[in-house]
Amino acid sequence: MPTINTEIDPGNGGVNMHVLLVEDDPVLADGIERILSGQGMVADVVHNGVTADSLLQRQEVAAVVLDIGLPGMDGFEIVRRLRARGSTVPVLLLTARDAIQDRVHGLELGADDYLVKPFAAPELVARLKALVRRSGPRVTELQIGGLVLDTFAKRARVNGQPLELSAREWAVLEYLMRQASRVVSKQQIIDAILPWGEEVTLNAVEVYVSRIRSKIAEAGVSIRTIRGFGYMLESAAP
Repeated sequence: MPTINTEIDPGNGGVNMHVLLVEDDPVLADGIERILSGQGMVADVVHNGVTADSLLQRQEVAAVVLDIGLPGMDGFEIVRRLRARGSTVPVLLLTARDAIQDRVHGLELGADDYLVKPFAAPELVARLKALVRRSGPRVTELQIGGLVLDTFAKRARVNGQPLELSAREWAVLEYLMRQASRVVSKQQIIDAILPWGEEVTLNAVEVYVSRIRSKIAEAGVSIRTIRGFGYMLESAAP
């Protein structure tokens, strides 16, 4: 059975990103998921290629950690389809295969890096962070009107004053701000803020949005309800 060294320096800090982990070995998948969660990442875990391909067609993630040998659809085909759709999401391949041609084939299809099992947790985390950094700058301060979110320090302000938000409210507001002036559905919000498979009702999203509206009322920002479609955050200024 593939193993990983789970010893990791806790001082590495979290990176607050959403990762899709595709691994059919449940023990290994659980170990990797715990490592990523310990680094502040939200990790969706799926165990077959068909589910992974479907998920990647409807949900945005910061990176994909992808085993090559999967039931239903192998990692090579997932990468091929992902790049054929024009996606540039970073992909880190995991493989127990020693053949150089397998690694080369994965990279030629569009994977960004690979790790051969067994591997050490610090190397997995370091490679994943490096891939996300290289994929492009990520804005760490979001501002619309008088509303400011510092996504690195996890601090929010309205007109310069601290804004208190619950963890779920923060996640919903950050997603809406990153999608500013675009209509997003309640299901898109759920998919973006929660690990895949964790349940939150559509009514709960309505509650979070209602609470957020009251807290940002003085910021010159509105969250419009687009009936039948979802929500859109935009500046309230004329």
